[in-house]
Amino acid sequence: MGRELDRYRSADELIEILGDWATAAGPLYRRLVTAVAGAITSGALGAGERLPSERDLARTLVISRATVTAAYDELRARGLVTSLRGSGTRVAAGPPGPPPGTDGRVPGGRATSIFQRFVDGPGEVISLAHAIEGPVPDLRQALLDLVRDDLPHLTADAGYHPRGLPALREAIAAHLTGLGLPTAPDQVLVTAGASQAIGLVTRMHLRERSDVVVESPGWPGCFDVFRAAGARLHGVRLDEEGARADEIERAFTERRPSLLFVMPTYHNPTGVLMSAARRSRIARLAERHGVPVLEDNAYTGLTGEVPPPIAAYGRPGAEILTAGSLAKAVWGGLRIGWIRASAETTERLARHKALADLGSPVLDQALAARFLPRLPELEARRSATARRRLDHLTGLLRERFPTWRWTPPQGGAALWIELPGIDARSFAHVALRHGVEIVPGAAMDPGGHHDDHIRLPFTFPTETLTELVTRLSGAWTELQRSAARPSLIL
Repeated sequence: MGRELDRYRSADELIEILGDWATAAGPLYRRLVTAVAGAITSGALGAGERLPSERDLARTLVISRATVTAAYDELRARGLVTSLRGSGTRVAAGPPGPPPGTDGRVPGGRATSIFQRFVDGPGEVISLAHAIEGPVPDLRQALLDLVRDDLPHLTADAGYHPRGLPALREAIAAHLTGLGLPTAPDQVLVTAGASQAIGLVTRMHLRERSDVVVESPGWPGCFDVFRAAGARLHGVRLDEEGARADEIERAFTERRPSLLFVMPTYHNPTGVLMSAARRSRIARLAERHGVPVLEDNAYTGLTGEVPPPIAAYGRPGAEILTAGSLAKAVWGGLRIGWIRASAETTERLARHKALADLGSPVLDQALAARFLPRLPELEARRSATARRRLDHLTGLLRERFPTWRWTPPQGGAALWIELPGIDARSFAHVALRHGVEIVPGAAMDPGGHHDDHIRLPFTFPTETLTELVTRLSGAWTELQRSAARPSLIL
């Protein structure tokens, strides 16, 4: 067989493609059949690809081998897969599907199911794949004021502003200056959220086989943006002050990377706030080694003062790009973010932005400009609500899961929880059958050092958090029973 036909899909890879298959209606084996058949039809699984063995898939999903056997039998009966002794079960040849790599999935990516959840919508599942809150209460009035006061002026020109609406760039510059990072409007590029900011920097700096140094753990959605560009990820650990500078220095020396990506302000998923001393040291390392730094400061805190961005500690020779967003403080649906860099770098990024979309929506930008001066007040409100929800969640967790461990976060949107001697992927598969979508640690750590962790957001209303813990408790009980009866998957 050719190279494509020899491809083997591990159980973890197959499950990432199938998404939340277990939440559909009907017997478990039939849900699996429907999901695999859909992946074959869409081209996510190509002709000749070898599927995991019945034993491996059953063990990974924490279901009986009989369930997987029944599913594979049904797929064979439909002519979708074939099985030969010594060759395993393979996707059958059929009508040509979409070319490999054109279905939007990132080869080797860890965030396929996360992005699919955005595409599909939440459904009946409580998804922990993203920590999203509703809009601030005054969003409606701000929008009405915008229409009344600003619409005639905004519609007087063509509406194309690749760099960003001038009033918003001025507001962002003032905001960053207030954080201790002196900024002029020509150093600001407005983006469609922090996600586009990361994408534009990736397009500018990364090529096939570029090396990127990232925090480990980190957010798999960001990692997959880098992977999609063909980059290779190298993780550095965190301590109580943030990403470890000694490991960053070693990576700079040994790898000569094209980019360092960090979340210094309430790191996702750990909630750690990088110290001022650590920020200063990273800025000096970046200058000494000539490595560009992209810092993502999109998250808000719970208490305390925040040091200035890393860029505030950099000298003119260092290229440090600062990304931010209004998604956490105002509303995820207000897709407005920014990059702050030197005027020369901002000019280069603006050309990439123009190629991508000619500029972010003008009305959204004008609305964002109204909220920027109030950002400290809005973040303080969010912090108070987050603290109440976090206290509610941790109280429930201590009662229902006394063996789970976590460090109280300084900010951000989630708990980073260590499970006692459990592979979090197994728990995630069981939790999905109980109506909860979990992001396991394996998706968030390229080095594989946090396979026993899960990310548990506390951004939901208290009643949803209560229901979440109830569902997780049912899943945990089922997993413990399965561990006590391993014969179920033999």
